[in-house]
Amino acid sequence: MLFDVGPARPLGVPEAEAMVRIAVDVRSADRAVAGRFLRLADRPAFELAFPCGTCPLLFERKGGANTQVSLDDPDGRLAAGLTTLDDGVVERYGGLLPNGSYQPLLLKIAPRLVTPAGSDDYFTHEQVATWGIDGFSGVPESPGTPYYRTFETRIDDDQHLYEFVVPMVPPTWNAPDRVDRYAEAMAAGAVPTAVALSFLDVLQPATDDESTDYYTHWGLTHVLLDGHHKLQAAARTGTPLTLLTLLAHDDGLAGPEDLTRLLSVRADGPARRTGGERSDSP
Repeated sequence: MLFDVGPARPLGVPEAEAMVRIAVDVRSADRAVAGRFLRLADRPAFELAFPCGTCPLLFERKGGANTQVSLDDPDGRLAAGLTTLDDGVVERYGGLLPNGSYQPLLLKIAPRLVTPAGSDDYFTHEQVATWGIDGFSGVPESPGTPYYRTFETRIDDDQHLYEFVVPMVPPTWNAPDRVDRYAEAMAAGAVPTAVALSFLDVLQPATDDESTDYYTHWGLTHVLLDGHHKLQAAARTGTPLTLLTLLAHDDGLAGPEDLTRLLSVRADGPARRTGGERSDSP
């Protein structure tokens, strides 16, 4: 469910002061692109899909993903749960990001915890059906960390949206007593709010040579800034929570028309695509 949408707006601080940023790294000798990364405190935290637009979706955990990014919640707004966008919270978390255009969204999600190579793993199933097995390694891509799936839907018969929440650290790093407290509160009806930075990547292989189900994958990836214990508790109890996410208009592999279309697609319920994809998300 899409609770609330704000207009895209300038947020952030100078790039050198940003705690979290998405950057395309280059090789110094020939300036060729070396990769696209989400950086935490200027260390590579996740390798992302290569910016060519034909490579597969990726959020592979690196050594820089070693801490949670959380801010104080002095008035308890996030613990109590937001029902509309809150400018104070948006500005506070916008201060972790580099100057750019960000669109605040408030989503209601029901996260499912996924283990790489498991039965629900996007990289082992949907991605392999379209891109095939990686030719160099001989195995599917892997995020190298558990993650959450929250939503997917048909855009049209040739395009499908997949949504993910990626924690900065794996759930095994969370404090069990905090997870237990959130689980008890959520089972009793509480709907707290987590916070994320998100980006949209629209990707399709250049050819269908390796594909058994060839179509365009829209990957809406939310990188969790605050709420690691809340997400784990929600997945454990099967209860929803809200996600305040700042959608980066400048950092995804998607055009303005895609970003506009995303809002209407995300506001609707899940739908089947006539093809070979799995359609079992909530």
